[in-house]
Amino acid sequence: MVQEQIDIKTPEYVSLQFKLAGLGSRASAMIIDQVILSIVNVIIVLIAMFTTTNDFMLVLEPGVFVAVAIIIVFGLYWGYFFVSEYFFGGKTIGKHLIGIRVIQENGHSVTLLSAIIRNLLRIIDMLPTSYFLGIILVFFHSKHQRLGDMAAGTIVVHERKAKANKKSPIEKEIEKRGLTKDSYPIEETVIRSLGEKEWNLVRTYSINLIELNEVSRRKLTKEMAEILLPKVNIEVHGILTDRKLEDVLLVLYLHMKEEWEFEL
Repeated sequence: MVQEQIDIKTPEYVSLQFKLAGLGSRASAMIIDQVILSIVNVIIVLIAMFTTTNDFMLVLEPGVFVAVAIIIVFGLYWGYFFVSEYFFGGKTIGKHLIGIRVIQENGHSVTLLSAIIRNLLRIIDMLPTSYFLGIILVFFHSKHQRLGDMAAGTIVVHERKAKANKKSPIEKEIEKRGLTKDSYPIEETVIRSLGEKEWNLVRTYSINLIELNEVSRRKLTKEMAEILLPKVNIEVHGILTDRKLEDVLLVLYLHMKEEWEFEL
């Protein structure tokens, strides 16, 4: 039986619920991505036609030229999906516009290995033509997984974002301080290396921060800073004031919130 929602118990024993992306939303995202790739391919071909000299064309035999073209197209096609899904939170442009993303079956972000496996197996999912095998598997599989998903241990889910019209006290405090993710840029790869344990720490700290008295606030801030900031390559002792430490931890909360906090 095909599921519409899936409950995931993380290694940290936290229960997360996701709405699985079905064939319709996945196909819509794929169509957008294919259109983008087709446009890029046409541009590349036109550039090659206008910039490649006749002498160069004569050096390469027709078979070699075709082979080189196929390698370039494959590299672009595979690279687009791999780079997008691994470096941009499991989302290609098409997935972003439709509101879906790729995650691990344990609820964590896509790993390097799973991104490689998932996208290499697109070649098989495309057989015999037009993603026929992939479409059949997604339609009938209980988790809407194609072969690449099954091998990589990934699922595709709908994005779940916090309600825009209802700001929590900590969100109001962050806005009041004028903090954004750009206030203290942290590398995406570093954020991805953090897990559920770190997210629970930074979330609990941020939510309770404004309710603490000054002494408890200062003590908790220093404790959290010493635990969390070294993991994102920020030197704790280089931050001279308690206010700055709070700001850095709140910015870390903003970075991690995008990955870990979901609301149906």
